[in-house]
Amino acid sequence: MPAGTHLLAADLHTIGSPKMWTISIVVLLLLLALDAVLTRRPHEVRMREAVGWSVFYIALPVLFGFYLWAAHGSTVSVEFFTGYVVEKSLSVDNLFVFMLLLAAFAVPAALAQRVLLYGIIGALVLRAVFIALGAAVLQSGTWAFLLFGGILIVTAVKILRDALSGHEQQVDISSMRTVRLLRRFMPVTNDYRGFRMVVHEGGRRALTPLAVAVTAVFATDIVFAVDSVPAVYGVTEDPYLVFATNAFALMGLRALYFVMQGILTKLRHLNHGLSLILAFIGVKLVLHWAHGIWTQVPEIPTPLSLGFIVAVLAAVTATSVYANRRDERRARQAGSPPPSPVGG
Repeated sequence: MPAGTHLLAADLHTIGSPKMWTISIVVLLLLLALDAVLTRRPHEVRMREAVGWSVFYIALPVLFGFYLWAAHGSTVSVEFFTGYVVEKSLSVDNLFVFMLLLAAFAVPAALAQRVLLYGIIGALVLRAVFIALGAAVLQSGTWAFLLFGGILIVTAVKILRDALSGHEQQVDISSMRTVRLLRRFMPVTNDYRGFRMVVHEGGRRALTPLAVAVTAVFATDIVFAVDSVPAVYGVTEDPYLVFATNAFALMGLRALYFVMQGILTKLRHLNHGLSLILAFIGVKLVLHWAHGIWTQVPEIPTPLSLGFIVAVLAAVTATSVYANRRDERRARQAGSPPPSPVGG
């Protein structure tokens, strides 16, 4: 670590001074407030608006990464960029599930922005909780790296098994316990009432479908937080960088959703790539744990991790495009509509 870093604990380093944490949280709250203002009036998002905000939210982490390079050195900057790429790739899968949820609840296009904003806020809160828990676990001993590595490897195997089975990623609303619990205690209206989540109907309070949809989004946020936080801890042990990569990756999701909603279903090999990335980081964590016990065990350097992750994402994008074009070509030759690509 570069000179000037602070010790969070005996073996846990961080560049996050109280000033940096304060500035970061204030900026994050301002960006969330800006998003709340932009979504205060229901409207369908046009591509030009979505692309503009997506570019803005991609430029922010790039500029921040260059600032880290100038202020704290190349090692910290590369860790940040690697963690950001990991979190952004995982957030795309998160985005695909959001898309399935919005479709399952038939959320009107004009309200989709607000549901996504609530989902992002919920994800940020949950990631903050898991980041704090992760830091506490890391402080308790090097066994935490073995635990995190095991979680990622098991998750990678599950994702790869689902991807190889050829089944499309689905969301079963009726099986979600949080949704069933809501419907058991409160009635749900048959139609949306704008941004309202609770209304008075028939002399009693009732939930709107918007409230149920937001609850379902929060429930999925928990699942993704369990995977994403250990993944980025496999890149850097600095809780501040873990928080920053998660925040930057999540903040642009609302706009990115409207840019990629037609593209996500065509990335048929995305989950194959995510499984490889999670397995790679899991192995990296296990090797890091083993290196602390047996110094002859090699570690995987962060620049190599970044190169591997970028190569995998480029490869699955290329293979997805090739597979889609191949199916379209075969469909034209057979004179039938092309099959729908497997989502996720």
